[in-house]
Amino acid sequence: MIHASIQADSGHTHKSLRRFFTSGFAFICLILSLPSALRSQGIYLTGVGPVNQSMAGAAVAAPLDSAGALAWNPATMSGLQQSEMEIGLGFVLPTTELSSQAFGLAGSTVGEPGVMPIPTMSFVLKDDCSPWAIGFGVFGIGGFGTNYPASSLANPATANPILTPQPPNGAGVGRVFSKAEIYQVVPAVSYAFSDKLSVGFAPTINLAAVQADPFLFAPPNFVGNVPTYGPGSGTRFAWGGGFEAGVYYLTDYCWRFGASYKSTQWFEPLRFNSNDQLGNPVFNETQLNLPSITSVGASYTGFERLLYAVDIRWHDYDNAAGFNGSGYNPDGSVAGLGWNSVINVSNGLQYQWNDCLSLRCGYMYIDNPIPASQTQFNLGTPLIMKHFGSVGASYLLRENVSANISYTHGFEESLTGPYVVPAGPVPGTSITSTTSADQLILGLTVLF
Repeated sequence: MIHASIQADSGHTHKSLRRFFTSGFAFICLILSLPSALRSQGIYLTGVGPVNQSMAGAAVAAPLDSAGALAWNPATMSGLQQSEMEIGLGFVLPTTELSSQAFGLAGSTVGEPGVMPIPTMSFVLKDDCSPWAIGFGVFGIGGFGTNYPASSLANPATANPILTPQPPNGAGVGRVFSKAEIYQVVPAVSYAFSDKLSVGFAPTINLAAVQADPFLFAPPNFVGNVPTYGPGSGTRFAWGGGFEAGVYYLTDYCWRFGASYKSTQWFEPLRFNSNDQLGNPVFNETQLNLPSITSVGASYTGFERLLYAVDIRWHDYDNAAGFNGSGYNPDGSVAGLGWNSVINVSNGLQYQWNDCLSLRCGYMYIDNPIPASQTQFNLGTPLIMKHFGSVGASYLLRENVSANISYTHGFEESLTGPYVVPAGPVPGTSITSTTSADQLILGLTVLF
């Protein structure tokens, strides 16, 4: 069973309130002072596993489970109650719609991306007689997916122009399909210098598969004088790597603080076996790295049976290959997705209802990293949701074995921008991408 550390009883309520507001005032002011245009999660999932996800990902200073510790701050492994193993399987269902207006045509198409499975496996081994803790995790940490059918010009009244065939037979890009799966392997170690201070480090090993039809990151193929972007689904998993490090500190006043840094995740070039309009072989490759993440967090345990946690994360998309470029290269390929570096804020609450049941809820406010001007270049990556709400629970099935569940809803958001050609935006045109998502995660935790 996952338990919050309780350090005050009901007889100290007024003292706890005073400590909460006094010690946390500066931290809360920092959160409120962040500009809303700098908050986002981007390609990363909001949390890892059912426990961390139900807290909206808040974990940098709240060691509630092994998965959250390994994903966001390895130093917090020292703060877990005891050794544990956690497994989970999540199901993400995006809901997408694409509308456009151009060249006298206007239409809307509902996508069918389907359910995406997200696995989680983690364990942490602790020894009360040693300051060391070791851990190992395998997670699905991010991805995206879209699936829009082509739109026919046979009925102009219902044609969706951006999904009509590529020129000269239409005014769009044809069908749009994308799918990205990103997994991370994390062997980690933490060291407790004292009961209050610990540090942690972990190398990270990544696997990523990215598919995109049409593949705009490669130059168009020419058969005669007709340029056409080819498919980008003939690919394999690419390897990548990086590292993460963190620190975790407990105060004497029910506050805990943490900080962590996850480096850029550098990948080998993504390689694609494609073809031109006549079916002749074409080989393409591009570079895509995940951005570095800098996190700070705090948690408060001064109320009986209640834990509050908040994390702030900086995602450096401005320096991540594949995300930071924008517009067209001279050869007609797309230079990048045009994302901005962003910050997100996660808040989570856990309430220990009784010895068997823990209840959790979380809220993340974010703003998408995609400028409106880049809507066309992100038809396959519509990661634009601003508000995420999560709920979850853990229930003790038998001694040291708990069942976990979480549900998260990403509320619907839309982004509108113009058609863009190498010469610039096309006046009088628009493309609107609309997205929402739901996620359910089930899992088990075993303490030993």
